[in-house]
Amino acid sequence: MKFDTPATTNPIDRLTVVGKPLDRVDGPLKTTGTAPYANDRHDVVANQAHGYVLGSAIAKGRIGAMDLRAAKAAAGVIAIVTAENAGKLGQGKFNTARLLAGPDIQHYHQAIAVVVAETFEQARAAAHLIRVDYAAAEGTFDLAAAKDSATKPAKMTGDAKPDTSVGDFAAAFAAAPVKLDMTYTTPDQSHAMMEPHASIAAWEGDRLMVWSANQMIDWSRGDIALTLGIPKDKVRLVSPYIGGGFGGKLFVRADALLAALGARAAGRPVRVSLPRPLIFNNTTHRPATIQRIRIGTTGDGAITAIGHESWSGDLPDGEPEVAVMQTRLLYAGANRLTAMRLAVLDLPEGNAMRAPGEASGMMALEIAMDEMAERLGLDPVEFRIRNDSQVDPENPGRPFSQRRLVECLRAGAARFGWDRRQARAGRTGTGAG
Repeated sequence: MKFDTPATTNPIDRLTVVGKPLDRVDGPLKTTGTAPYANDRHDVVANQAHGYVLGSAIAKGRIGAMDLRAAKAAAGVIAIVTAENAGKLGQGKFNTARLLAGPDIQHYHQAIAVVVAETFEQARAAAHLIRVDYAAAEGTFDLAAAKDSATKPAKMTGDAKPDTSVGDFAAAFAAAPVKLDMTYTTPDQSHAMMEPHASIAAWEGDRLMVWSANQMIDWSRGDIALTLGIPKDKVRLVSPYIGGGFGGKLFVRADALLAALGARAAGRPVRVSLPRPLIFNNTTHRPATIQRIRIGTTGDGAITAIGHESWSGDLPDGEPEVAVMQTRLLYAGANRLTAMRLAVLDLPEGNAMRAPGEASGMMALEIAMDEMAERLGLDPVEFRIRNDSQVDPENPGRPFSQRRLVECLRAGAARFGWDRRQARAGRTGTGAG
């Protein structure tokens, strides 16, 4: 989607909805506990069995053998599905890691089996009876250790570019009277929403019905079909409520696939909910970053050079954490440089999580702006105002249709008494301290 002309007046501009105390349509259902979340759908199909997911005990390597005999003989067990008996499985467009591993293991706790039984407790007990012989391999898990091997990403979402350059950053930074050159880091972070990743699957002939916690219905229908090797029009996915998604439920995860495979093997509907420990490793997460930010200014605080480089890691064929994207648009400066580099790490796949890129990138950029303001002896709000831009800084011929950042900064500062703060780093409050 491209906006090549200024937007006309719309409902957001008119403020007829945004900012108004309107009752949500789904509010009463959610507050009374009657909203039907995925794992609560006992009413949608009869005779539901329970699936329990077994995760890999190693972070990288291969499965040499799996002994299922004790598990198959356990009370209540109906079926056990592994990569060996699941049939040919494809790879979804939005999945970097395989949702059912074997024999190769890509990351710790990667799903390697689902045990289907009459009750959840029976399925869980039987899963613990599976004996797996692993051949562990050495993996790479630390971004700092892998930083020097990082390369320019071969794959980027949409039309994003790994690198941008405007003017002569190196020369402008070298010549700047005031400089800042700092490196910031952010850790790996995982989702922990209240509703777990959960799905119920049922087959009617060659048609698959899935009730799931999922944010993107059409994407996920397509990926389920692609993974199972069936036509997309044979898949229906229902997700009326989501108990926290934030990007972690944008894509098909192991619960949906294993519920479908378990239901096919058992010949009856199956429900699968990822236990909390497996959620962190069988879903997407925000990758760690290492970010170097350089800012050069004149003596009165006008930015003449700004550079932002970021390193992150992902599985092979993954994408970087796009931590530099806001720096391409937010502040003025004629000479600019941004770059992203990607290392291969044997960790669960990185992907969207609560403002992908901006959450980690804005942290680094705004800390750098604060530190630069301190070096200049300028108020941090004033420093930002002096470097506002009403045009795309990387393409000055493209004006913003509307940009009111300065107004926001001034209004916010006035409302919480910014002028009464202790204007020294590391100080809080309005009194002496």
